[in-house]
Amino acid sequence: MPLLENGHVTEDRWAQAIAGEALPAGAVIVPLDRLEEGLARPKDALLGVAIGPDVDVAVLRPALPRLALVAVNFPTFRDGRAFTQARALREHLSFTGEIRATGTPLPDQYEFLLRCGVTSVQTDRAEDVAVWQQAHDIISIAYQPSVLHERAQGLGLRRFLGK
Repeated sequence: MPLLENGHVTEDRWAQAIAGEALPAGAVIVPLDRLEEGLARPKDALLGVAIGPDVDVAVLRPALPRLALVAVNFPTFRDGRAFTQARALREHLSFTGEIRATGTPLPDQYEFLLRCGVTSVQTDRAEDVAVWQQAHDIISIAYQPSVLHERAQGLGLRRFLGK
């Protein structure tokens, strides 16, 4: 499955934990129900966790200092709870690691994913890579604030120009 960061395909250095098997060496993404097992690994081992859209990210607070990645899942393109999870991780929990979108996000949502704090997108269709790359640069002006802390643009800029 292709992995995109900043609109470019990149190599995925993370392994997925397989149910019923021991955790592999190196960087591994564990499901939430195996997080304690992952936290028992050596402190220098890279650890990520995959969460479902129904998980309150506050449950990750004690583990965040050890986590290098949180994978948020979009089970259907209509389910936007992962946007909220990503934003909460950045704004309320001050998570600075990688946030990966998995499942079925749409290329049209790429800019919104980035604005919510997502740093990488794992798509399950290799033929969509060009569309995702184009979507990265399509929207250049935003009207709402984001976790990126960029300068006000669009209608929001009027507020600053009038003073």
